[in-house]
Order: sequence, then C-alpha cells, then structure tokens
Amino acid sequence: MDTDPRPASSMLDAIGNTPVVQLNRVVPEGVGRVFVKLEYFNPTGSYKDRMAKTIVQGAERRGSLKPGMTVVEASGGSTGSSLAFVCAVRGYGFHVVSSNAFAQEKLRTIAAFGATVDLIDSPSGKITADLIPSMIARARELGATDGYLFSDQFNNCDSLAGYETIGQELLAQFPDGITAFCGAVGIGGMLIGVARALKGVDPATRIVLLEPASSPVVTQGHAGTHHVEGIGIGFMPPLLREHPIYDEARGISEAEARAMCRRLASEEGIFAGTSTGLNVVAAIELAKELGPAATVVTVACDSGLKYTAGTLFDRL
Repeated sequence: MDTDPRPASSMLDAIGNTPVVQLNRVVPEGVGRVFVKLEYFNPTGSYKDRMAKTIVQGAERRGSLKPGMTVVEASGGSTGSSLAFVCAVRGYGFHVVSSNAFAQEKLRTIAAFGATVDLIDSPSGKITADLIPSMIARARELGATDGYLFSDQFNNCDSLAGYETIGQELLAQFPDGITAFCGAVGIGGMLIGVARALKGVDPATRIVLLEPASSPVVTQGHAGTHHVEGIGIGFMPPLLREHPIYDEARGISEAEARAMCRRLASEEGIFAGTSTGLNVVAAIELAKELGPAATVVTVACDSGLKYTAGTLFDRL
C-alpha cells in the first residue's frame, strides 16, 4: 500500500492508511477469501481515532469548540482514548464518563492523555442495558455547563466522514471489488461510513451488521448483558435509525468471538479485541455462504494490548 513518505505535521496526520491482510489458517478451504483491515495501526490502536478527529474538526469549524474549552463524552474506552488523544494534540481538555465495566487499560490510556476519568459503577462488572444510558445522561448534564462541549458521539454525524475514509481506502486496496463487508456496531458510524463508500461505487456490495447474540437489539428488539466492549450499546443507535444502509443484521456468539480472538493471535499473528473476533466469526460465515469466488472484508477494531489485564488472553 502506498503511503506518503513526507513527515507528518502532527499526530493527527498519522491517522488512517491502515493495511489489509488475508486470513489463511482460521479460514477453511473451499470458501471465499477473508481479509481484515488492521485498524489498530492508528495512533491509539483503534479505528475510533478517525471519528474523533472529524468530530473535533467539525466542532471547531462551527465555532462550538473554542480554545480553553473541555470536550466531554460517554465512552467505554476506545472513543474516550481517541478523543483524549485528539484533544491533547489540539490543546483542549477532555472529560470522559465511563465505568468499571470497561478495560482498565483503556481507562488508564485516557488518563495518560491528561483527561479526567469519571466512573459509573457497574456492580456486575458487565455492560448492562442501563449502563450506557446512565453514562450518556451524566455526560450530557456536564456538557450543558459553561466551558464544556458534549461531543455526543451517538448522534454526531461528523463521525461518518471519519469512518468513510476506511471505505475509501478499501476501494483502493480492492480494485476488483468487495463481495461483502461486515462489522460489529456500537454507535453504528463505522458501518455507515464504510457502506456509503463501498455502495457508492458498487451498490451490490453486501453490508452485514453484527451485534452480540446476547444483546440482540437490532436483530430481535431487546437488550441483554454482554462483555464485548465498544459494541452492543443496549438501544438502537440513532445514527443507524437515520441511516439504515445495511442489507442484513446478525447476532454472533460472544464465546465464539473470544475463542476466535485467541486463534487470531496464535494462528494468524493478529492481536486484537473481542469485537474483532466477532467480526471474523461472521466474515468466515459469509465466506462459506457466498462461495469460493467471494471476497469478504472486515476490520480489526482495536489492539489486543487493550485487554491484557483481563481474561481474554489468559493462557498462563
């Protein structure tokens, strides 16, 4: 993949242009090819850097974010890390409302960028149906005070432009076309952005939305408890309701996703989180269904380094 050899003017220019690799050992013979775009090559190890950049730029452009202000957001970690990173580069404060239900590695990363970390307790340590709405309510309340801007990732369309760059890069990386793209959704911006780019060139490209089977909001209409960070927010994402640009929705087993994470690391050398495992489980399903001529693409959402303190990679 071609990259610009010139020095970047700031860390924000290091976002994007991530590589794509074909899976070999975890994909059975006689099915379509499966590829993974390695979004953990972004500065904070997540594709959320793309949306954080365009959200901050959009607020600056409109004049709603001014020097000396603090951005506030409700986040389980990756969006918080990305916004903390972008705010640090641009000189703003950042305040995240999060929870102990999310990885300590992510919360420590947010704090390392100089942000304030405000935690709501989850007694079970898991993502329940009411946890994220409670986080959003607290962030919205704080964002209404002077000197704060609530970035509102769940409704902010500025994120779509950031995520559309994934699709634009995929079009360049797959000049012969993509049969299907699948991705797990939190706020839904990544799937919408990629779908806009891919379907803008080939409307026949199949877009498959994924969610945890134990919290099937899109597929069955009700929330549940799970521990796949970054997705399955417990309610229909507003952006998806406004932009339903997908062909199918599927619920995927968290247990299968976690097992796939470990296989990806030990068999393919891809070190990524549970949402990536979920993506790959679904991509292999699609490759089986669509046949040997198919090209199925998904994303590695973030780095496995964000989950080393938990049980995901426990082998010792």
